[in-house]
Amino acid sequence: MSEPASTPAPPPSKAKVFVRRLSSTLVLWGIVLAALFSGSKLISDVVFMLVLVTLAIVGLLEFYGLVEKEGMVCFKGWGVFGGAALLIGTFLHLEGMLGIHGTPARVNDFETVFLILFVLGLCFLQFLSKSNTKGILAISTTLFGLMYVAWLLNFLQKIYLFPTLAGDGKFYILYFILVTKFSDTGAYAVGSLIGKHKMIPRISPGKTWEGFGGAIVVSTGASLLFAHLAGPHLPGMTWVHAVILGVLLSTAAVVGDLIESIFKREAGVKDSGSFFPGIGGILDLLDSLLFNAPLMYLYLRHVLTNPGTKSVVQSIAP
Repeated sequence: MSEPASTPAPPPSKAKVFVRRLSSTLVLWGIVLAALFSGSKLISDVVFMLVLVTLAIVGLLEFYGLVEKEGMVCFKGWGVFGGAALLIGTFLHLEGMLGIHGTPARVNDFETVFLILFVLGLCFLQFLSKSNTKGILAISTTLFGLMYVAWLLNFLQKIYLFPTLAGDGKFYILYFILVTKFSDTGAYAVGSLIGKHKMIPRISPGKTWEGFGGAIVVSTGASLLFAHLAGPHLPGMTWVHAVILGVLLSTAAVVGDLIESIFKREAGVKDSGSFFPGIGGILDLLDSLLFNAPLMYLYLRHVLTNPGTKSVVQSIAP
């Protein structure tokens, strides 16, 4: 007599999923922030760089895994090596360990040269390949993976080690992570409670316009509160900037989440990986941070630390 088929376990409730996501997020970023505020600059800088390199390597492996599930080709090894080399090279430039003090312009030049060499390396690999007949596809997917994961993640280093912040870069990293993650939390909480109107159901069935509004409100509130509490540790920050960044970062966080949803839906997977309980893979954790990082960096460089712009804002909000 055959055994009766076992009943599949019911999916976890939204409350359990939320608790798992929150717990995983707090553990990871707790480790990062503990390193940043350890009191030792060497420990803080090296640990922060190593965490970013680890995130980049695992994130690239997940991305190239999605590419392969789609039946496409890529140069996975070269992409992962390039991602790690980009982050380490930027760190050495910003720390002045190559005999050149890392001003923003010099670091940008390094990134440009690096990307040129990376593409040339891809072309050389295609020259040597005897089996891959889809060179354009392999080069494109590998380069996009590097740009999407490692290059965007690299802006976190450039915020943390921004030359004119005199050690306060860690407060801008903390501010950036909190505002972005409060956007995720606001979207999830409000969307779960009152969300009825779907944003783009063909890409992400769970995203609602109510959740999007919750993301903006909660993120902007967190931005204003942290800007007030941090005070002088956020040079150039005013309540006007806090509101602008709250709206900007929360909106970009939702867009970043939707972009990753496109990749996962095309690959036919729910999560990019299973690294974090309740969240999924590294890309599921980073999706909202990746596109926010360059926005935060550019706003920091061209607005918050720009004397001309600061004077205009001070006339609005003395």
